[in-house]
Amino acid sequence: MRTRNNNELRIEHVNEIVTLVGWCSKKRNLGGLIFIDLRDRYGITQLVVEPDNAMYDIANSVKSEYVLKATGKVVERQSKNPKLPTGEIEVIVSELTILNTAEQPPMLIQDDTDALEDTRMKYRYLDLRRPTMQRNLLLRHKVYIATRNYFDERDFIEVETPVLGKSTPEGARDFLVPSRLYEGAFYALPQSPQMYKQLLMVSGLEKYFQIVKCFRDEDLRADRQLEFTQIDVECSFVDEEDIYELIEGLLVRIWKEVLGIEIKAPFTRMSYKDATNLYGSDKPDTRFEMLLEDLSSWAKDVPFVVFENALNAGGVVKAIKVVGGAGKYSRKEIDRLTDLAKKYHAHGLAWLKYENNAFSGSIAKFVDAEKQNALKENLNIENGDLVLIVADTLENANFSLGALRLQVAKEMNLIDKDKFNFLWVVDWPLFEYDEEEHRYVAAHHPFTSPKAGHEEYLLTDPSKAFAKAYDIVLNGYELGGGSIRIHNQDIQAKMFKAIGMSDEEIERQFSFFVNALKYGTPPHGGLAIGLDRLVMLLTGNDNLREVIAFPKAASARCPLSEAPTKVADKQLHELSLKVGK
Repeated sequence: MRTRNNNELRIEHVNEIVTLVGWCSKKRNLGGLIFIDLRDRYGITQLVVEPDNAMYDIANSVKSEYVLKATGKVVERQSKNPKLPTGEIEVIVSELTILNTAEQPPMLIQDDTDALEDTRMKYRYLDLRRPTMQRNLLLRHKVYIATRNYFDERDFIEVETPVLGKSTPEGARDFLVPSRLYEGAFYALPQSPQMYKQLLMVSGLEKYFQIVKCFRDEDLRADRQLEFTQIDVECSFVDEEDIYELIEGLLVRIWKEVLGIEIKAPFTRMSYKDATNLYGSDKPDTRFEMLLEDLSSWAKDVPFVVFENALNAGGVVKAIKVVGGAGKYSRKEIDRLTDLAKKYHAHGLAWLKYENNAFSGSIAKFVDAEKQNALKENLNIENGDLVLIVADTLENANFSLGALRLQVAKEMNLIDKDKFNFLWVVDWPLFEYDEEEHRYVAAHHPFTSPKAGHEEYLLTDPSKAFAKAYDIVLNGYELGGGSIRIHNQDIQAKMFKAIGMSDEEIERQFSFFVNALKYGTPPHGGLAIGLDRLVMLLTGNDNLREVIAFPKAASARCPLSEAPTKVADKQLHELSLKVGK
């Protein structure tokens, strides 16, 4: 139907007769001349219809988003448009066919649309016509191709794992699918292919990968969806170093092939302890400094009851210094930061400003001259600086200051958005203590191997046990995580016991997996990368919905299809289900 696409024609094609197809992106009538910007997936070509042209009336009837077919001669433009790749030429139309008409679109179909997100989601098929959205999906496609080629070259096998599986606890709610054949029984959609990919290692495949859809029934946010895509990897006879090298190679390949950017490997590594203590996050953004400072020694002699209470309870006093922040943040703005700190469980926020060689602020009256000089020296404080202080448990102080650090950095324009800072976070605790259930739970999942020599802590002191686990982080986002798995059935049994699972629970939830470990399981490990989040960062977005063709809204609904919806009583009856009121 066409001989060229709409991003193909250049000055060297002048005098060529071409046939183009696409949508009317814009129409202008200037002194009798009709100009139509014809858009397809590849770009835009300007069509020209002169007043004496037999196609003039047809061209005059064209409206926005009409589907057109045009044949004509390529000529050099008199008024060139350097912003368009095709801006040196235009096509003088000799034949014009309206292939389909269109109603007035409810949104501008261009990069800078005026539509609210709800409108964009409801009319997603129109939103996806926008060049920026098509570029995002094309980039996503390139990530798929680069990933598959990379693993294929390394003898990995792509294996599909079941979508209908067994419900097992993995940290979030399962999506359950009722069985018509087995009354009262349910399948679960996979939160990850974790046990299946480990079983593939038991099967002797050695090198597996999969670009796989996963599901978690949890609250949505800008970087989280109910259904998401992972680059899932597992291999046998490996240790942590093998995984680091493999994944670094993949990311270097993707950045080079998709963005044309050379990134350097090996990546920096940082312990979980250092990440949380210095950056207040287990996924630290290292593109800027503003590290957390421990002021506990300094604060112990400051007669401020909040400091005293925190330290007496075994807590800490920590702070961040905001260079130039004294003039930026008024008392009202600091109150806003205080509210943010409280959202991250801090009890409050103390602050000091240093201006005109003097301190002021919420705790200035408690800090004598000697303590002021010590603080100034310890933090290298200069005129115009602001100090934000939290006195609380170590965890609350770290994570609340980490949140403040990110917020302040955005507001102070401290983040270099052209940087790609990759980081491995390593040396994770194997367990977390659940205050509500008064027991230890697996920090990652119960198949994560303890570090060598830490097996003895599983049943004696879980707080001392560290994991062979690792997260890959980019610019403050967790790209993915994984671990070396437990391959010894005795250690797996101790792990289950350490998290309080009874023999009956193990049998009910994991019997098929535990049985498999008895038949010569090799050492193995792997990692899963969030592909949606990876593409989000590659495109410079901060919302997953910009890189997924048909995402869910923040309400967990699909404005386009209106899912989820109620179903007919007949369908419920077939599944032996009844909906309560």
